[in-house]
Amino acid sequence: MTTSSLPQLRASTDAVPAVRQPSAAPQQRRWHWTWKQVWFQLHWFIGITAGTVLVIIGLSGATLAFKDELLDVMNPGVRHVPVETRAPLTPAQLSNIAAAEHGQRVASITMYAQAGTAPRLFFAPKNGQRRGESIYVHPYTGATQPALAGAEFFEWTESLHRWLLLPRDPGRQVAGALALCLLGLALSGLYLRWPRRPLDWRTWLTFDPALKGRSFLWNLHAVAGTWCLVVYVALTLTGIYWSYDVVRDNVDAWAGKPPRMAQEPAKKGGGKEKAPAADISLAWTSFQQHAAGWTLASVRLPTRAGEAVQFTWLASDAPHERARSRMSILPADGSITENEPYSQQALGARLVNIIYPLHMGTYFGLPGRIIVTLASLGLPLFAITGWMLYLGRRKAKRAVQAQRAMLGASAPGKTDTGLPTLVAYASQSGQAERLALESARALQQAGVAVDVQSLDRFDPAQLRQYERALIVASTFGEGEAPDGTRRFARLLHATSGRPLAGLEFGMLALGDRHYSAFCGFGHALAQQLQALGAHPLFPLIEVDKHDPAALADWSKALARCSGSAIDAIGVQEEASYAEWRLTRRVLLNPGSLGGELHEITLTGPAGATWEAGALAEIIACNADGSEGDAHHGQHAPRSYSLASLPSDAELQLLVRQERHAGEDNQGFGVCSGWLTRFAPLGGPIRLRLQANPAFAPALADVPCIYIGNGSGLAGLRAHLRARHRAGLAHNWLLFGERQQAFDSVCGEELQGWLDAGHLARLDRVFSRDGETREYVQDRLRANAEELREWLAQGAIVYVCGSLQGMAAGIDAVLQEVLGQEGLDALLAAGRYRRDVY
Repeated sequence: MTTSSLPQLRASTDAVPAVRQPSAAPQQRRWHWTWKQVWFQLHWFIGITAGTVLVIIGLSGATLAFKDELLDVMNPGVRHVPVETRAPLTPAQLSNIAAAEHGQRVASITMYAQAGTAPRLFFAPKNGQRRGESIYVHPYTGATQPALAGAEFFEWTESLHRWLLLPRDPGRQVAGALALCLLGLALSGLYLRWPRRPLDWRTWLTFDPALKGRSFLWNLHAVAGTWCLVVYVALTLTGIYWSYDVVRDNVDAWAGKPPRMAQEPAKKGGGKEKAPAADISLAWTSFQQHAAGWTLASVRLPTRAGEAVQFTWLASDAPHERARSRMSILPADGSITENEPYSQQALGARLVNIIYPLHMGTYFGLPGRIIVTLASLGLPLFAITGWMLYLGRRKAKRAVQAQRAMLGASAPGKTDTGLPTLVAYASQSGQAERLALESARALQQAGVAVDVQSLDRFDPAQLRQYERALIVASTFGEGEAPDGTRRFARLLHATSGRPLAGLEFGMLALGDRHYSAFCGFGHALAQQLQALGAHPLFPLIEVDKHDPAALADWSKALARCSGSAIDAIGVQEEASYAEWRLTRRVLLNPGSLGGELHEITLTGPAGATWEAGALAEIIACNADGSEGDAHHGQHAPRSYSLASLPSDAELQLLVRQERHAGEDNQGFGVCSGWLTRFAPLGGPIRLRLQANPAFAPALADVPCIYIGNGSGLAGLRAHLRARHRAGLAHNWLLFGERQQAFDSVCGEELQGWLDAGHLARLDRVFSRDGETREYVQDRLRANAEELREWLAQGAIVYVCGSLQGMAAGIDAVLQEVLGQEGLDALLAAGRYRRDVY
């Protein structure tokens, strides 16, 4: 079973209207973004725009990191020659040979103390050039070495890295802007994933390779970004220094460095004026005497008579490659006019000299270069994973928009002459929403103008804008409205008079006959609509689970309303069950006062996938292996919360064994008995994965409060595993059972999460252990202040477990803490998510 087999059609709050919205009483959309949401929007926008261009800078920077080593591999024998016994030539000798051979004045020479290393000579710039040509010469003969193969490629790469192949000045500005964007991405990413326990290194740096899908991408993106954070901050700050003159000039002024002079191209005719050839032999001898331990020396030759030879040199104990001392020596007599060792230079100047080694990573030697290279190569990784996460969000939105778009095209030959038909839904798990969208599409194809609305954000007063409404309503628990529809139901119940006298409606009520108040909310909604004057188009249609006969009746009713044939609604439901295998069952609470709680492990079709919060609908057999009862071909499916993730490579459930009086099914519940006792190991289990959008996971860095009891830990465990693998640790779990000695379900896993910092807080409440009974709702009420703090930080509340007692008690606590309006706002924002039974 693949993702496409899950019914996941869900109308997002920003989806486009199906055909048209009612013109009266428009609702103004108000935005209440938190700072974290604002930074998230900026992070992904900069990431998919500037981040894409940063890939170029990253790849080019990684290419340049080992440029010298690569050139040496490509050009053996050019920059390093076999060591000879004779002494290498002096700068004066090399300068004279090169000037005679090339007919150009030598401006400077770079000498190396390492034997066999070829010196590099720089000629004075020719007419119109900013800098002259350079050559490598043989250290023992002075012969010109062959040109370096690949040097032009690296020069092109450097231009790409520093200026993006643009003209120098505007290119620097663009590169600087990109550096600022990278700095913004690094710091905003740090803010977005800041955990509740920032001192726990595992939260920051641990990557889980077992993750799959979106969780894998997010975890890779976040953890790798944390590893690279310091490097990116260093790269961007140092890059900005070279990109903007105003930054560089102010930093240099603070460091006490003299103002930079713009390098002018050589003037026409300037190349014909030859400076007097000065013999620098004495200066070189003096330098060697006073610069003990030098490894590299840049010798700038005098351009006028009486001018000193300028030496910039690197000592063998220099902390980095730019820690260079300076010395000026008169060529006439070898006397030193200036000697400034690096250690005696001003602190500011030495700090500025660190900028280049930090940018290249050479400040930390070979490990630093490798780290900077890997971080540069990481930029494509962040761009790819960022784009995949962005496209994944877009794809999820388009899935619903595609359904709605299919409603937008009028059927051929039909015209829209009247008010649209309202197709509304009240959905908890997403089934009602999907059936409503499918119904609306069928009506639209029949030429009926429709307007699809969720009752979650609908006002009862808006019903007066329609003449006809078709409503698909799920019942939650024992006759309750779905969580998101509770506000609408309360307002409708508070309405008096007969304001809906002009409205005709049809009702499809979804429910489960295992509950006493079967389709209770659908019936209550229909009765209230009639009390307010609305007239039913046809008798209410009840659907037990996915009863095909009831759905066929709904299709016929739609056909009568439209006056045209309607394709069958919901026909794909039955075909989506697959065969899984029971591989393991483990009793988790031997000796408990409560019913046996089993961990059921199943394996299924290859590639099966789901997300935390999803459900497994299972069709059970009888104790003897036969199917169905005396009246039906098969038992109605039962739903269980999934307790594992696809990355666990198996599907796990926590199933409470139900017992009852009498001989039916040997005294066991049909489905719980089949799973926990009668189904043979290795035997087939008919199962369908069911999306549960009302209990969807929160894989963003927002606080989450998980509350449950008994087998309700199943759904919460899947959520916590998903959050753990995404590196999200701002989690609070409150879990209730009877006795700690027997009912510490999954105790080791929960305690491990607490110790590792994945749980910021863990409250395990055992009702039968104390003198007075305490339940999870009591513990939550006792910590009302901390609850308020978490909610103020944007926490999402998840509740999974028994509806009676626990879930109702949690609802009461939230009402006490927030008030009715606050609770409604929590529901409307999707921050109160329940999976209760």
